[in-house]
Amino acid sequence: MSKTNLRPIIFVIILGVILGGLILSLNKSDSSEESGHTIPGAGIDDVGTEEKIGPKGGKIFTTDNFSVEVTIFEKGVEPQFRLYLYENDKPVSPASGKVIITLSRLGRPVQLFTFKAVGDYLLGDQVVEEPHSFDVAIAAEWQGKVFHWGYSQVEARIEMSEETLVSTGIEIQTAGPAIIKPTIQMPGIILFNHHNIVRVVPRAPGIIVEVPRHLGEQVEEGAVLAVVESQLLADLRSQYLAAQKRLVLANTNLRREKQLWEEKITAKQEYLTTQQLQSEAEITLELAAAKLRALGEAPERVNQLTNLTRYEIRSPISGLITTKAVARGQVVREDDEIFTVVDTSTMYVDLTVYPNNLSAIKLGQQAIIKSTASNIQDSGEITYISAMIDQQTRTAIARVTLNNPEGLWRDGMFVSGTLVAEEIAVPIAVRMDALQTLFDWTVVFGRYGDYFEARPLVLGHSDGEMTEVLDGLSVEEQYAAGNSFAIKAELGKAGATHDH
Repeated sequence: MSKTNLRPIIFVIILGVILGGLILSLNKSDSSEESGHTIPGAGIDDVGTEEKIGPKGGKIFTTDNFSVEVTIFEKGVEPQFRLYLYENDKPVSPASGKVIITLSRLGRPVQLFTFKAVGDYLLGDQVVEEPHSFDVAIAAEWQGKVFHWGYSQVEARIEMSEETLVSTGIEIQTAGPAIIKPTIQMPGIILFNHHNIVRVVPRAPGIIVEVPRHLGEQVEEGAVLAVVESQLLADLRSQYLAAQKRLVLANTNLRREKQLWEEKITAKQEYLTTQQLQSEAEITLELAAAKLRALGEAPERVNQLTNLTRYEIRSPISGLITTKAVARGQVVREDDEIFTVVDTSTMYVDLTVYPNNLSAIKLGQQAIIKSTASNIQDSGEITYISAMIDQQTRTAIARVTLNNPEGLWRDGMFVSGTLVAEEIAVPIAVRMDALQTLFDWTVVFGRYGDYFEARPLVLGHSDGEMTEVLDGLSVEEQYAAGNSFAIKAELGKAGATHDH
């Protein structure tokens, strides 16, 4: 193998050795600083020296006459390393040197960055993930020489002892698998069960003389709603009573004629004529009784009446009087709707469903219904889903049937409906109360020893209690859950910023 081919391999090996020593040195330096002591350089040149700002606004490191400026560029792109090379403080071609950077973060494996020349800078091959809180080791080759530097920066990190955690009430949880039950929230309104609505009509025209019931009153089945005086009903009752008397007379005549015929006193023809009259009397009575039954009148009660013109309009069911269109002295026709009575033992909830949620809703699903104005809550089954989309609102209706034995649900109440769309097993999830907003990130605060550091998350499904983590946290990592806002508050006191 030629010397030209061996050179890159040798460079990588040398850099690996140097970077390894540099990382160990940085770790020792950090440990020493925590205990109040400093190990200057830890045997490695230019580690821990005073930072200087370069022409591009980044950190610039110089040995002899060679300099590397490190910047993190994130305007319009994901954060990326951009390095600028200088000789005697003058820019040189980025292709004239080679650089490798390693990042060491709390709770994360070491990350290696390689670079390629783009324009007047060297561009890193990976995104510099947030937060930008890490130890950096830099190794460079230029004109046959190898240079190495290092620095540390802290962002969105704070130290909290175990005693502080207890006093602030911060709970520690471990990220791991969970069952997410995503829910769909829908607005809705309580309505009467239209199968339980009964409209009451007089059946016979007349004049209202009594109205003992009021609008909104609960009534039992058979309760008197109104009393009517009706000439038509009086006539029918009179016809029934007259038909009764004619039948009694016909029966008496038939028995007498039968006896006379059997005794050969009268002719058979007279007996047959009397028998026909008796049959006609029976038919007349039955017809009169049928007319009374058609008006809701029991024929057997007619004989007990003292006033043939009056009759009572009774509630056909137990329920609530929701409409009352009658008053004393009012003339009513047989088809006038004078009362509406509704059985409120069951009620409907019409939920508004947007088209994107229709595929997740099925007949038979259980929905939790909550009043928006009170603490009333119950569950019911979806019994109907409209087959058409409303042309104006562009929504569909999912109807839930609720039991209402105590009458707590009332027509017109606004409610919200919640139903579980599906159950999803996810590999990593965190509690919802652990999520905080920091800068423009949604984060949890990961725990690493006595340190908490923000971990920006990419989130997936959520059910209001747990939320799926797609990126930003690993299984078995600890994080602050309950009262995690206390950590954010401490960061605020420390003047946490997002400047690089």
